[in-house]
Amino acid sequence: MEEDVQLILDIAEDKMEKAIDYLHDELAKLRAGKASPHMLDGITVDYYGATTPLNQVSNINTPDPRSITVQPWEKSMLEPIEKAILHANLGFNPVNNGEILRIVVPALTEERRKNLVKQVRNEGENARVSIRNARREANEELKKLQKEGLPEDSEKRAEQEVQKLTDSYSQKVDELLQKKEDDIMTI
Repeated sequence: MEEDVQLILDIAEDKMEKAIDYLHDELAKLRAGKASPHMLDGITVDYYGATTPLNQVSNINTPDPRSITVQPWEKSMLEPIEKAILHANLGFNPVNNGEILRIVVPALTEERRKNLVKQVRNEGENARVSIRNARREANEELKKLQKEGLPEDSEKRAEQEVQKLTDSYSQKVDELLQKKEDDIMTI
């Protein structure tokens, strides 16, 4: 029974950790005024008939805080990459000089910053919902174990442990959100 309790706690913690990882990835895609290669994560290119992530067909660099360069490994990929970036609807206009694509990251307006903060908070709320769902699922499993013979005090202790995990991961969400909001609002 105790192994089952530990397994439930481990599964809950794993789900909460995945929620934090997902939030981290989503926040990295939101641009905060500074250029980052992560801004192009999620863009895929048709590479000889296969849909391939952009970072697997080119080098992506940030030579300065306001620009991103994309250097394809094959010159024939310049145009498909340029089209993929435009179709990704990120608000970027790549400049093709025949060798590389240069993307100038425009400065954020006050209105755009506020919209990004709303987006950040929305992503944070999604992460919190995932964490609470993991808590609920773990508590339901613990109740089932109690019906199968787990002592009530062991079940209560395990529920407290799940709540500690939930609080800990909620705190991590808050910290990530605060850091990203500060990053966005810094001019």
